[in-house]
Amino acid sequence: MMPVLSDETLHDLLREDAPYGDLTTRALEIPRGSAWMHFTARYAMTACGLEEAARLLQLLGCSVTLKARSGDAVPADAPLLEVRGPAEALLLGWKVTQTLVEWASGISTAAARITRAAQTADPGAIVACTRKTVPGTRALSLKAITAGGAEIHRTGLSDTLLLFPEHRRVAGPRAGLEMQIRRLRARCPERRVVVEVDSHEEALQAAQAGAEVIQAEKFSLDALARLADALSDFPGVRLAAAGGIHADNATEHVRAGARILVTSAPYTAPPRDVSVRMAPGG
Repeated sequence: MMPVLSDETLHDLLREDAPYGDLTTRALEIPRGSAWMHFTARYAMTACGLEEAARLLQLLGCSVTLKARSGDAVPADAPLLEVRGPAEALLLGWKVTQTLVEWASGISTAAARITRAAQTADPGAIVACTRKTVPGTRALSLKAITAGGAEIHRTGLSDTLLLFPEHRRVAGPRAGLEMQIRRLRARCPERRVVVEVDSHEEALQAAQAGAEVIQAEKFSLDALARLADALSDFPGVRLAAAGGIHADNATEHVRAGARILVTSAPYTAPPRDVSVRMAPGG
């Protein structure tokens, strides 16, 4: 999997951490000789961000060998990166790259857990992660969820049609659900119309008006199962469940009838620990 962060963005990460260089290393007058650095998974994980870490270290003049790639399920103690280069460069890039890999691997590992849980009930079930990433991290967040086997629900407001209840409320009483769906289908005929609903009646109304995907927001499992049964009369309509979806309830939501699980949970997953060792020589 190719890096998704540009060299400019990687330089920005370094400038954020060391805008005027590494004061400790400079003050210690660390020898300019070569050193090596090894990254190892402390626990099992679905790895991500390794390509970005490698490129950042290359920009500092280091040589890097990738021992794993984004999307690889690696066991505890598995090697991830081997790096050789000037000692001051390793010390400068160390924490930025370690943190990047730990954070991205936390997201990808969480996405993999939810996907496995969903596909336990139905191998064809899809986990789709929303655009609710931490601001400024979208590119790497989306890479991480796909590394974990999930799909991108939408990259942003520009690429998909998702009709929220809020669209109906702010448009006023004249713009009913059917009218808005008809307008979206007419103006964007090459796009699927996804409609988020918060009631059984609204879901059936949207299906009758031509929505291709019904996104049921925070439905109970019983309500979701009743809606799945009712939507069997609309064979072209797919049912998505959204709101509070995580690894511990994904299986139940799929068993209730949802074939798409919409979630933001991986973005707040704890990082996966990466062990880093350094030594002179090499």
